[in-house]
Amino acid sequence: MRTPEIRLQQRLGAIVAVNGRLLLALILTLTACIPSLALAQQSETEPAGAISLQPGADSDALIAERIASIFNQIPQFESLQVTVNSGVVALSGQTANDTQAQRALSLASRVEGAIAVDDRVVRTLDLQDNLNPLWDSLQNTLRGWIRALPLLLVAFAVFAVVAFAGHRLAGHTPLWSRLTRNPFLAELAGHAVRLITILLGLILALNILGATALMGTLLGGAGVLGLAISFAVKDSMENYISSIMLSIRQPFRAQEHVVINDYEGVVVRLTSRSTVLMTLDGNHLRIPNATVFKAVILNYTRNPQRRFDFVLGVDAEDDPAQAIQTGLAAIQQLDWVLADPEPHGIIESVGDSNILIKFMAWIDQRESDYGKARSLSIRAAKNALESEGFTLPEPIYRLRFDQTPATLAVNEVPEMPAKTEEPSSGATGSTTSANTNSSPDEVLNVRPDTTISRQVHEERREAAVEDLLDDTRPIE
Repeated sequence: MRTPEIRLQQRLGAIVAVNGRLLLALILTLTACIPSLALAQQSETEPAGAISLQPGADSDALIAERIASIFNQIPQFESLQVTVNSGVVALSGQTANDTQAQRALSLASRVEGAIAVDDRVVRTLDLQDNLNPLWDSLQNTLRGWIRALPLLLVAFAVFAVVAFAGHRLAGHTPLWSRLTRNPFLAELAGHAVRLITILLGLILALNILGATALMGTLLGGAGVLGLAISFAVKDSMENYISSIMLSIRQPFRAQEHVVINDYEGVVVRLTSRSTVLMTLDGNHLRIPNATVFKAVILNYTRNPQRRFDFVLGVDAEDDPAQAIQTGLAAIQQLDWVLADPEPHGIIESVGDSNILIKFMAWIDQRESDYGKARSLSIRAAKNALESEGFTLPEPIYRLRFDQTPATLAVNEVPEMPAKTEEPSSGATGSTTSANTNSSPDEVLNVRPDTTISRQVHEERREAAVEDLLDDTRPIE
C-alpha cells in the first residue's frame, strides 16, 4: 500500500518528465528555426538578382548566342564579337561612333543572365560610316513623302477650297453691312469669318493626313503664342477694343465741339485707332481711343443753348440791388440774349472797397458766338452801370516815402516841359483809314465763326479715310 509521500513523489516525477519532454521539444524547434531565420536575414541583406557562385558553361553559351542573334538583326552591329565567361559579357569589334557603341552595350546588359558588360568596342569615327545612316534616313524620309504625295495634295486642296470660300465670304461687304450698320463691326465680322475658315481648313487637312496629335500641338502652341502676344501688345489690344466700344456707343458726332479731358476741338472723325479733333486754332489732334473711352467728355454742341457769366464790381457805398437791376436791363436789350431762360445776377462777394456782382445769361450757339456774345454783354453792362452813376472801383495802393527835407532837395529833379508832337499826315491818314474800315456793325456782330467748321467739312469731304461715326445710329 502506497503512502501519500510515495504518491506525491510519483506525481512530481511525472510532471518533471512531461516538462522535460516539452523543454526538449522547444529546444529542438528553436534549433531547427535558427538556420531558416539566418537565411531569411541573409536574403533581406543581399541585393536583388544576386550573382550565382557557380555559373554553368551552358548558360554562358546561351547568353552569347542570344546577344549575337540580336546584333545580327542590326546592320551597325554585325561586326561586333561577343564572348561570355562566368556571366560577364565582353563586346569587341568596331562601331562608327560612340552612340552606336553605347546602344550595343545597353542591349547586351538587358539579356537575362548577363552580370556585367565589358566595353572593348573601338569607335572608328569613320566619315562614310557616320554619313551613311544620315543619307539612308534622308532617303527613307523622301520615299515616305513621295508615297504620301497624293494624300498631301488632297489635304492641300481641301484647305485651299475652304480658305478661298471663307475669303470670298468675308469679302462680301454688303452682307455684313446688312447684318450690322456699323462699318467697323462689319469689317471685324469679315476678318473673324476669314480666320475661322482658315482654321477649319487646317483642321480638315490635318485630319485627312491623320496628324491629329500635330493638330493638338499646333492649337496648344497657338494658345500659348496668343497669350504671349496679348501681353506684349496689351496697349494696342486695349485701343482696338476701345475703338469697337466707341463705334457702338457713338458718344459724339462729326462737327461737334467737345472737350476730351484737357483737349478741346471740333470732331473730324473716329478711326479704328484714334479720335481726330481740329483744335480751335486750326491744328489736328489725334487722341488714342483707349484714352477717349475712359475720358470725361464735355460736348458743347449737343445742347444749343449755353450760359455765359461775368463779374463786375461796384463801389462799396453803392446799392448792389440797383446795380443788378441796371446791368440786367442792359443785358436784356441785347438781341443775342435769350429771354427764356432769362438773365439774372447775384452778389458774388463783398470786399473791403467793392462789391462783386455776377451776371448770367443764355445764348443760342447756332446763331451767336459764345466769346463775342459774352464780350459785348460785358461792354453793355459796364456802360449801363457807369451811365447810372455807379462807380467801378479801381485798386488802391498806399505809398510811403521815408526821406528828410535835405534828401528831397538833393533828389529834386527839375521838370522838363512836355514835348508835343504833331502827327504826320501819313500817320493821320492811316489812323483815319483804320477807323473808317471798322464799322460799328462789324464790332457788334456776334454771328458764329464758321472757319473751323468749314475746314472740318472740307477735310471730311476730300480725305478718303474710314470713319466709324454713323449719323444713323442713336447717340449714347
